[in-house]
Amino acid sequence: MAARDPLARLPHHVTVVEVGPRDGLQNEHDVIATADKIRFLDRLSAAGFMEIEATSFVSPRAVPQLADAAEVMAGITRRVGVRYSALVPNAKGMERALAAGVDEVAIFTGASETFVRHNINTSIAGSIANFRPVVAMARAAGVRVRGYISTAFGCPYEGAVAPAAVARVAADLLALEVDELSIGDTIGVATPNQVVQVIAALRPDVELDRLALHFHDTRGTALANVLAALQLGIHIFDSSAGGLGGCPYAPGASGNLATEDLVYLLDGLGIETGVDLAGVVEASRLLAEVRGQAPASRYFAAATAGT
Repeated sequence: MAARDPLARLPHHVTVVEVGPRDGLQNEHDVIATADKIRFLDRLSAAGFMEIEATSFVSPRAVPQLADAAEVMAGITRRVGVRYSALVPNAKGMERALAAGVDEVAIFTGASETFVRHNINTSIAGSIANFRPVVAMARAAGVRVRGYISTAFGCPYEGAVAPAAVARVAADLLALEVDELSIGDTIGVATPNQVVQVIAALRPDVELDRLALHFHDTRGTALANVLAALQLGIHIFDSSAGGLGGCPYAPGASGNLATEDLVYLLDGLGIETGVDLAGVVEASRLLAEVRGQAPASRYFAAATAGT
């Protein structure tokens, strides 16, 4: 009897959600000019992404790098069919996001109480309560809502996080009627067995079509985790062009999964994304020139060697 192909049931199409313009840039020490952010976003749009997290409408005092959110949204060249989203922390941020014409908003909490208190100065329950008016405003405006759950695989303050804790927060967000959940490995500690455990905890209540995964490559396991998730039927993944970004509240957690590395893997597996790998490289090249620093992406390094 022929051995069963372990890759036979992979999804035919994967949605890659590009989060570099927000999650990637938010922790940059040197302020990136608004015009350069717009150029970066326009190159990402040209590369074929259908979903791009463009900016964040948090307080400019909290994240000075993204204080120009409205200007960025007004300056980009919007492509038909591309969903441009922004992270919002509260009703005031939601008002600014709606005025800027976002297609989707993201709200964020975590599976660890200590992390949430360090991050947004409230409890998990408090964060959920704060999001109720935000989601109501989005619904009234016909804007899609995405819910982030950070520290789903480990917390910098509490250590291991139980899959059941992730499932409880997911249930709370689903009760708010969010459209999609993004489950985050904020500090980059996940291994494939944990991916299996967390998804198993979520599946009784969350449809796979509404579930995304957001990996960091801090310890080099992000692509292994992606492959495990693909085998379980997950077909939405967040990534950041060039591997830009990290988390200011998670010590040592630099390095989102690089979009180039993710797309190279998916292309090699014959999975359609609609994303042009060369176009992502050009977007990362532009930002590398602006920052004066080479991207973390391994594919970028290989593709641009000698150029």
